[in-house]
Amino acid sequence: MSQNLITVSDLKDMMDKQEDFILLDVREKSERDTAKINYNCHHIPMEDVTARYEEIEKDKDIIIYCHSGVRSFQVCRLLEMYGFARVRSLVGGIDAWSQEIDSTIKRY
Repeated sequence: MSQNLITVSDLKDMMDKQEDFILLDVREKSERDTAKINYNCHHIPMEDVTARYEEIEKDKDIIIYCHSGVRSFQVCRLLEMYGFARVRSLVGGIDAWSQEIDSTIKRY
């Protein structure tokens, strides 16, 4: 698996170990209102990342998620262009999370 990707099980392990990282949700507000991963999460919609990327701490691991993993991977690449070295995209996004980790999260 690419070093820029992380599985839902690996993310769950990071949460269980209380590792220090940023979870970044790049979905639209309406999607976030429908379903979200219950964790201390930052929300910057994909379309706003270029204008707001300076709000994100560069010295931490950053796990980015969206609905299925496409937008998060694109944001991962964008942040790399802005000098972020420790970014990873959640494979399968929140949809995979709801199927494999937390079935109480609504699928859409």
